[in-house]
Amino acid sequence: MRDETGGAGVDVAIIGGGISGLAAANRLREVALGLSTVVLEAGPRAGGVLGTIRRDGFLVEQSADSFITNVPYAIDLCRRLGLGDRLISTDPNHRRSFVVRRGRLEPIPDGLVIMAPSKVGPMVATRILSVFGKLRLAMERVLPRGSGADESLASFARRRFGRETYNRLIQPLVGGMYTGDPERLSVKATMPRFLDMEQQHGSLIKAMRAAAKADGAKNEGSGARYGLFVGLEGGTSELVDALAGRVPVRADAKVERLERDGEGWRLIVNGEPMAARSVVIATPPKAAAGLLRDIDSEAAGLIGGIPSTSSAIVSLGYRRDRIAHPLDGFGFVVPFVERRDILSGSFSSVKFAGRAPEGSALIRVFMGGAKRPELVDADDAELVRIASSELASLLGTRGEPDLAVVSRWRGAMPQYEVGHLDRIATITDRIAAIPGLEVAGNWLAGVGVPMCVKSGEDAANRVAARRAEPAERV
Repeated sequence: MRDETGGAGVDVAIIGGGISGLAAANRLREVALGLSTVVLEAGPRAGGVLGTIRRDGFLVEQSADSFITNVPYAIDLCRRLGLGDRLISTDPNHRRSFVVRRGRLEPIPDGLVIMAPSKVGPMVATRILSVFGKLRLAMERVLPRGSGADESLASFARRRFGRETYNRLIQPLVGGMYTGDPERLSVKATMPRFLDMEQQHGSLIKAMRAAAKADGAKNEGSGARYGLFVGLEGGTSELVDALAGRVPVRADAKVERLERDGEGWRLIVNGEPMAARSVVIATPPKAAAGLLRDIDSEAAGLIGGIPSTSSAIVSLGYRRDRIAHPLDGFGFVVPFVERRDILSGSFSSVKFAGRAPEGSALIRVFMGGAKRPELVDADDAELVRIASSELASLLGTRGEPDLAVVSRWRGAMPQYEVGHLDRIATITDRIAAIPGLEVAGNWLAGVGVPMCVKSGEDAANRVAARRAEPAERV
């Protein structure tokens, strides 16, 4: 297939080589062998934020280091790619995490699943909450249910459990997932399970106990939840490399413009024209909005209005004997009320084997997000200084780290604010009315790796359904 200006053409052009775009291309390879496909990635490599660095015996993930298995899309993809035997589970001996309380790491109560406690004893015994905070939390069982309308995560959590439980437990757990501000995040878009619990049972505590009884189990422990996460033995780059090895990817290929061309599309890629019968836009929202501005201005405005946060990850390696804390968990989160310079810390070499040399530990420190966006613009030395200082205070680390790797991600985490689902419904309807166009990405229906895979594969399935017959090539 060629366009009239002589530019090479394809059946399907996928704009964006992150995990969503790669998953879309791979799915087309599986279900529509007759369609020619190319992934156009503006950056120097495929994978988007996913990537792994090996240095001095350490294995450093640049963003996500795992994915959950009860959402099956990522693990199913790994198995189809022949990576099933490369999947590794988290260490079963340390499946817990901590929260910072007045400068000390306190264990998150066992049985607390984000904001729904399933065990009474650990909530009573925890030193994270005051007596008043515990009494207010216990009242959740008798509070009336809400209307079921969308509201912020912060509003929902305070309404059910009170201000102290929100500030000390729920905010750091929720905020760490989205590097965002729960005052703006939509409970219906981010954690609809808890809204459903309230509507069905009138209480999240009652819902958790009913679920445990129905499952024939005593309780749903938080430790068991950590067991649902898996990683890849060689890091997430194994997934990226497996996908990129199967599908055609053009790196350093910036799509500058997208426009209608008869029944197909004309793309300007690095100043050169390319024709395509179908297009999948799998970029961050602002880039997608720019490409759609002349095609559907309303959809472009809605997509471009999705806010995103930026973050930095500082990965530090230490000799184990220079860390006072036993590192007997997977990491810690930091409440906003602690007024520290970091959001959380992950004990990478405790979670997964093979992340640090024998006798060493690898810790990833997260900073930036909605509350401290300016930190992302600090230079590497300053970010390493901040991270090292915080770990010295919280974990008792001594001396300079043996390894320091800084990763920055600007505008990489979309924020599902109140009204997000209505926004996405309108976008989806408008895109569906444009023949030969699909969208995919973490701004649609989930930010984790599994939902990004699903987004890309769903887009590919729709393309294949529309284009059951391969294009005629000349």
